[in-house]
Amino acid sequence: MPNSWICIDANLVVRLVIDAGDTTIIELVERSKEEGRRLAAPGLLYYEVTNALYQYQRHGYFGEETVRLALIAAQSLPLELFGDGDLHSAALRLAQQLSLPAIYDAHYLALAKRLDAELWTADRRLARAVQGEVRAVRLVQGD
Repeated sequence: MPNSWICIDANLVVRLVIDAGDTTIIELVERSKEEGRRLAAPGLLYYEVTNALYQYQRHGYFGEETVRLALIAAQSLPLELFGDGDLHSAALRLAQQLSLPAIYDAHYLALAKRLDAELWTADRRLARAVQGEVRAVRLVQGD
């Protein structure tokens, strides 16, 4: 049986709540629930999701109501959030070690390492940068 944890990044959460036609991530999340796996993310996840949704609205891709409902949907996902000081320290070390352009991605990586979890992302650049740093990185492509 696979490890019970999956660390999911903000890109996938945004895709999940915005693009109902993108069945790839929906099917992956459903299958993981059936397998008894748990979804985890660093506490900054909802800051990133909220910002992405706001940017979609700001640039005219979605209206205020769509964004509001998407945020509610994101907040209702069965995610366990982590945000302790040790996670921040580990993220800083990883960002420095891998020369990442920002610390945000390193939080997902640090959490995946801590939980010995797969890291699921839609960010090709991140998937390439962290290959070999965690047990498994799953680059989730769209439909």
